[in-house]
Amino acid sequence: MALVKTPAILRGFCLFVEIFRMVVDHIAQADKYKALHPGITKALDYLRNTDFTQMELGRYEIDGENLVAIVNEYATVDAATEQMEAHRKYIDVQYIVSGTEQMGIAAFQHQTISKAYNAEKDYLLVADAPDYFIRVTPGMFTIFFPTDLHMPNLIDQASTTVRKVVMKVAV
Repeated sequence: MALVKTPAILRGFCLFVEIFRMVVDHIAQADKYKALHPGITKALDYLRNTDFTQMELGRYEIDGENLVAIVNEYATVDAATEQMEAHRKYIDVQYIVSGTEQMGIAAFQHQTISKAYNAEKDYLLVADAPDYFIRVTPGMFTIFFPTDLHMPNLIDQASTTVRKVVMKVAV
């Protein structure tokens, strides 16, 4: 009887991992996710140990092209004007320094690709609406793998300025 139950349990677990691999948590819980990928360990350590409040906006190579930090500041936008994106070469670790935003999310399955993959910029766009929206506040981070669609930078209740660090972790 255990042999019959095990495949069903494993199928359910694999489906969960395959479809819902993205992470949303607070930086205080970062140690829980370090086993996911060596580059994620470096990214989370960098996020936890760096003061981004006064850092100049821009792109910083932490470990060559294997780990890059992009410090950005912007006004959040309406979801109706945006599309979901996905990457192939990099895992996104997005960390909110200040401000609050919504992010649309979905598992990348059979959505309509509206902009073909751009290898130089490592992204593609999907026209479908997100399956879910999450609220991300200061101190929180998200991890988006190549199987995860995401639509960041969205208005929460009203447009506001957000300071965010996006860590690009080479797959």
